[in-house]
Amino acid sequence: MLKKIIISGFGGQGGLAIGKNLAEAGMEAGFHVTWAPSYGPEMRGGTANCSVVISTNPIGSPVFASSTELIALNEPSLEKFEAGVQPGGSVFVNCDVVTDQVRREDLTACYIPCAKTAEEVGSPKVGNMVMLGAYVAKTGFLKPETIETMIAQMFAGPKAKFVPLNIEAFRRGMACVR
Repeated sequence: MLKKIIISGFGGQGGLAIGKNLAEAGMEAGFHVTWAPSYGPEMRGGTANCSVVISTNPIGSPVFASSTELIALNEPSLEKFEAGVQPGGSVFVNCDVVTDQVRREDLTACYIPCAKTAEEVGSPKVGNMVMLGAYVAKTGFLKPETIETMIAQMFAGPKAKFVPLNIEAFRRGMACVR
């Protein structure tokens, strides 16, 4: 198994947190993992993306020319990275922000209403957890329980009060693709 994932959006949308959760859950599940964040000096509101590689075999480099999956949280991300997805790959689109459709017919497109679902859960800040849930449910290579453990670890100490909200958003994201 080899997953080469690009997660991209504006700074502040939580794309890097999605990548970090995937990487940590992959390690917990016993896979080989790399996580390489990339963001401009603008941070919040600027562009931010990360590359995650999860494999059953050792990984030679965190850099790759084409991805197996793309998570596009905004329009520029879909425009920039769609062409680099391998034929037969998947694209997860935040359809509350991205109005374009995936153009390539050799890709599987999943349109996830991240903002709408996050609002239903009670906070616009958990849209990234909605997308993470959709990705985990659709790809099926990581256990939801592992991700929920990672969420609980991410929000430790004074932030522990946010764990139930984020887990609910994650579960609602899984329901979007079932």
